[in-house]
Amino acid sequence: MKEDQKQVLILGIGNVLWADEGFGVRAVEYLHRHYQFSDNVKLMDGGTQGIYLVQHVQEVDVLVVFDAVDYGLEPGTMKRVEGDEVPKFMGAKKMSLHQTGFQEVLAMAEFTGSYPEHLLLMGVQPVELEDFGGSLRPAVKDQIQPAIQQALSYLQNLGVKAVHRNEPLAETDLAPGELELDRYETDRPSEQQACRVGDPRVLFAQDSVE
Repeated sequence: MKEDQKQVLILGIGNVLWADEGFGVRAVEYLHRHYQFSDNVKLMDGGTQGIYLVQHVQEVDVLVVFDAVDYGLEPGTMKRVEGDEVPKFMGAKKMSLHQTGFQEVLAMAEFTGSYPEHLLLMGVQPVELEDFGGSLRPAVKDQIQPAIQQALSYLQNLGVKAVHRNEPLAETDLAPGELELDRYETDRPSEQQACRVGDPRVLFAQDSVE
């Protein structure tokens, strides 16, 4: 690797078990399966690790983040945010704990003086979150490839190129195989077999107490 090559982290964050919350992870999973990069580029499933991601952010010059973000826009809308604007959108309208956690990751990296020179957020407004064990809604899933193309264009402008694989990887090493999108959607129980919005017996009991 050349000494002047930028260190790049492409990070997907979110919880794949909460429907559209998994957008970021699914985007990086797709990117890894269909594209390959040089050794200075790292792809990572950041899940909901929050503050534990700070060491990875501190090591890079370029950070690209994929995430489900509450922009207050029409569900399924993709929005690209760059530079100093990114932290504002990672916690301004918090949907889950990981967003506040990642906002703190960026703040800590900046405080220590090890902050990425270039920062890109590819976010999509979720359609549904209250579907525990569910998967991406079509409107959100349809934004995976457009978000990836915008990210690849951004990286190319920085001299970071991706090569499209002749054959997609059958599996990735970013997360356990059981959680990869195809297997997750194929093997998961139906809504009739497994309630995804809360056990009605528990909800009924809570109403009785109130």
